[in-house]
Amino acid sequence: MRIYVKVTPRAGKNEVLKISEGEYRVKVTAPPEKGKANEKVVALLAYHLAVPKSSIKIIAGKTARIKIIDIG
Repeated sequence: MRIYVKVTPRAGKNEVLKISEGEYRVKVTAPPEKGKANEKVVALLAYHLAVPKSSIKIIAGKTARIKIIDIG
C-alpha cells in the first residue's frame, strides 16, 4: 500500500491525521535535520497503522515535506 504524507516538522505535538484514503498529515516535534523528522514520521505511522517500523519505507521525498511512503 502506498500513501502520501505531508509532514510538518517542529510542530507543537506529534500527531497523525487522516485526510482521505491514502493521504495523511503528520506533525512531528523533531527538527528536519539529519533524518530525525523522517525517523519520527516512520515511528508515528507504524504506531498509528499498527505495523512494524521495518515495514514502512519512504520511497520519495526524503528531504521534502510531501513524501510517498510504501507500507508492506
